[in-house]
Amino acid sequence: MHIFLVQPRGFCAGVRMALQTLERALERFGRPVYVYHEIVHNRWVVEDFRRRGAVFVDELSQVPSGAYLIFSAHGVSPAVRAQAAARGLKVIDATCPLVTKVHREALRFAQQDYQILLIGHAGHDEIVGVMGEAPRAIRLIQSVEDVDRLEVAPEAKVAYLTQTTLSKQEVEKIVARLRARFPHIVGPAKDDICYATQNRQEAVRLLAPEVQVALVVGSANSSNSRRLAEIAQAQGVPAYLIDAPQDLRLEWFQGDECVLLTAGASAPEHLVAECVGWLQQHFQATVQERIIREEHVQFLLPPELRGPPEGNQ
Repeated sequence: MHIFLVQPRGFCAGVRMALQTLERALERFGRPVYVYHEIVHNRWVVEDFRRRGAVFVDELSQVPSGAYLIFSAHGVSPAVRAQAAARGLKVIDATCPLVTKVHREALRFAQQDYQILLIGHAGHDEIVGVMGEAPRAIRLIQSVEDVDRLEVAPEAKVAYLTQTTLSKQEVEKIVARLRARFPHIVGPAKDDICYATQNRQEAVRLLAPEVQVALVVGSANSSNSRRLAEIAQAQGVPAYLIDAPQDLRLEWFQGDECVLLTAGASAPEHLVAECVGWLQQHFQATVQERIIREEHVQFLLPPELRGPPEGNQ
């Protein structure tokens, strides 16, 4: 067996910033630190932080007044921010700047009286947050078929935005149909799909023709991880989304194939290394790093956590 270990893979700048935010908050303020929803969509990451004193909540009523609360990388709606302020919570915002960009675009289009068509997946934390910016002006689009079913007043101004973790190719199909139906539609000045999502998708798309099996390390509720598996499957390659090496199955492999191994943007590198070890143990696999693109993006921590702790200044 031969493993193509794909680069880039794993943590993106937004995830790294969010995780460092929670780590620094636990160090500085002690346990518990509350987090609204999962800090990122990865089961192993969430369970590790839970053991260390993070408390993940789905309702702000679960957070005691005056406690520290972190908004996850996926962002929240203005209503959640207002509720947190009303409860006197000490909020630290770990929203990915690329998600914040979509929030600002939604607000700007809404203020200019556009009907906003938001391309994304219903129920995803990012989509819930963005739609909360202007719920009366935003309609969710999940497919080309949704575009065909749209009823929009002829005189309406129409704009589109997208969730940051979608498949670029799928978004392009939907946008093409939107432009065909609404020739005057406007969109963001720059593609909303994040750089890391695009880079990981590009790597899988380029390398899939060279392999017989693709493995994506990532949790099932991770949108960007699911897209990676779907991209390989679309090229006829059996692809498996796995949370950890415990999910690997011997029957997936012949033992002499090329295997693509990558990880979604919220999957920790130690799980990738453990998958490599499993394949080496069972199939004496050799490893080749395949670098498609390098990433050097970094995001600053929230202002509350940038300096030294009080008393150490």
